[in-house]
Formats: sequence, structure tokens, C-alpha cells
Amino acid sequence: MFRAIASRIKQGHRTMPYPAAPLQMPERFRGYPIVSPVTAASGAECPYGAYSKAGGGCLDMGKCLFCAECPVGTIQFTTDYRLAVTNRDHLMVHPGSEHHNARPLPPDLRRLFGRSLKFREVSAGGCNACEADTNVLSTIGWDLGRFGIQFVASPRHADGLWVTGPVTENMAKALLTTYEAIPDPKIVVASGACAINGGPYIDTPQVCNGVDSLVPVDLYIPGCPPHPATILDGLLRILNKIK
Repeated sequence: MFRAIASRIKQGHRTMPYPAAPLQMPERFRGYPIVSPVTAASGAECPYGAYSKAGGGCLDMGKCLFCAECPVGTIQFTTDYRLAVTNRDHLMVHPGSEHHNARPLPPDLRRLFGRSLKFREVSAGGCNACEADTNVLSTIGWDLGRFGIQFVASPRHADGLWVTGPVTENMAKALLTTYEAIPDPKIVVASGACAINGGPYIDTPQVCNGVDSLVPVDLYIPGCPPHPATILDGLLRILNKIK
């Protein structure tokens, strides 16, 4: 026991200070994109339909896998991890468009969920990468619980539904059953490109192209998978803990 106590003292405080201090992302991190006007030299179209040349160029972050295979010189990824939004249309990035962040929930919901927010997670046919990066938030480095946010085993104990994966045909009924089992009022989070729009499986007959084709979504967190910083930023913004 004394060895364990001595070890903890030696290790010190391991939880990062965010949001009190900003996060510094590595240069190779692919964050918020900057879209330049389309030129004649622009490369091929995105195989997942995330980029369109129409109207001067547009990148849909909801469909984007952040693979960086975009037309050279047309799209540049910054290190800005603030990608989560509350409006699906705000994931559309045009040349010179405004950078939108997630907006706070209505005051009545913030009063209910501001100090305690529990999610029931449904993995709806994904690869588990989004689940893995969400689980990282429960480690000592991020300590999601300090904000009163936790994942629970039963939808009856939850305040919201957390969805990953493209929502396959075999998972659609389970997702709806879970959604209906969560008491009202409740919120829904679509985490990852698959949950938002089907990801690489978009428009295949076995998937529903994202969760908002079945239930209303309150928070969209893009990425493949979303970085833990992106996830946490979105959650804290809807709870009005950061601005």
C-alpha cells in the first residue's frame, strides 16, 4: 500500500488542464479545413462525395474521412480540433465560410444535464475506432467524469443516446428501441463520419446513411474517428462550459 501511495505521489497530477488551458495539437493533425476556390488544376473528386466543385468548391465534413487525398492546393487541413456542430449544415465548408462551433443546449436542458449527463452508447455497425477514441476520454489523462459526463449500461439510466457506426439494417431496430427506452427529454450525439452520413459505406443498401435518418440529432462530431479533443470540445460547448 505504501508503495502505491509513493508511486501516486511521484506520478503527480496526470489529467490535462483543458479547458482551462488550450490544447496544442501536433502539426500532422488534420483538423478544420480551409477550402480554396476551385481551379482548373484541381484534382479528382472525393470517392465518398465529401468534396464537390460545384459553387466554387465545398467540403462536407460530415462525409469527410480526413484522409488528406484531396485536390492539391484546394483543401488544407489546419490543426484546429473544434469541429463539432449542432446544425448539420454547419459541416459544409465553402471558400471563406464562417467557422461554426457547437451551440449550447436550450436553458431548460442545460439545467437538467449541466452537472450530470449520462449516455447510452450504441455501436451501429462501425469498425470500433470511434468507440476506442471515445473510451480514451475515460482515462486519467482526460477524465471525462470531472465534467459529470459518463456512459451507462442501461438506456433507462441515460439522458442521451451516443451513436457510432453507419447504422446497418440489422442495428436500426436496436437503435430505435434504445432511443425509445431513454426517458424524455433526451439528446442524441452522432459521433464519427459513419454515424453522421454513412462514412465509407454511404449509399450502400445495407446502411441507413447515418443516425439522423432515424432520429433527430443534437450534436454532430465529424472525423474518422473523431479525436478525443474534438469530442470533448463539442460536449462542453453544448453544456455551455466553454465558449
